[in-house]
Amino acid sequence: MTRILLLAALLLGAGAVWAQAPGAGKAPARTAARGDLVPLPGVNIQLNKPTSRADNYSSLQIMFLLTMIVLSPTLLMMVTSFTRIVVVLGFLRQAIGTHQVPPNQVLLGLALFMTMFIMAPTFREVQKQAIEPYLANKLSSQECIDAALKPLRGFMLRNTRPNDLALFVDLAKEPRPKSAAECPSYVLIPAFCLSELKTAFEIGFLIYIPFLVIDVVVASVVMSMGMMMLPPVIISLPFKLLLFVMIDGWHLILRGLAQSFG
Repeated sequence: MTRILLLAALLLGAGAVWAQAPGAGKAPARTAARGDLVPLPGVNIQLNKPTSRADNYSSLQIMFLLTMIVLSPTLLMMVTSFTRIVVVLGFLRQAIGTHQVPPNQVLLGLALFMTMFIMAPTFREVQKQAIEPYLANKLSSQECIDAALKPLRGFMLRNTRPNDLALFVDLAKEPRPKSAAECPSYVLIPAFCLSELKTAFEIGFLIYIPFLVIDVVVASVVMSMGMMMLPPVIISLPFKLLLFVMIDGWHLILRGLAQSFG
């Protein structure tokens, strides 16, 4: 222990002597010289106290814009076909009995690409009617937003049940519009989400029926053979996978999802 302390003291003393040496100050000069070759831009952040209501309003606009940018992926998913697709794929995985296969990342990726495929015509209309005229300085920002909402609203109106739309019109406590196209977006979007959930649950119920029949048959056979301690799920899972593969289940599910949208 004493030798270790002495060695540490000698190293500290040598460092102090080297720091006091005449040539010890040249290294920082070289570093500074190298730093001058690649100048770094300066960043200055200044917070000023608002002096008027207009300044407060501008700050709130910036905060609202940043919030909308963060929430835009979620909002975009809720006004597209993503909700129905991801719910149906979740029901499919539960019906087969493979709780972790395919993994969540695969299901979400498949749902995203299916959403891009189904929404491609609508996105083309948004590109043609809103984005291209805005880039050509033919539309203002507000007119661009209104033009972009028209194709999305058309897609949502085609896939929204009338009773769901009427429910949210009544909950909004506003005068009933003359037509569904005149409903405001904050009424149409939750009605569309509700309709998507209903449709997804109906499709999930139809998916469950053949797999449920296999489970019931296997459970009856296992019980009749007196194998009380053997879980029927272990035996029924291979049969469900075999059935799903033989009928080309992924092809049928994805084709049915793509054709279920108006």
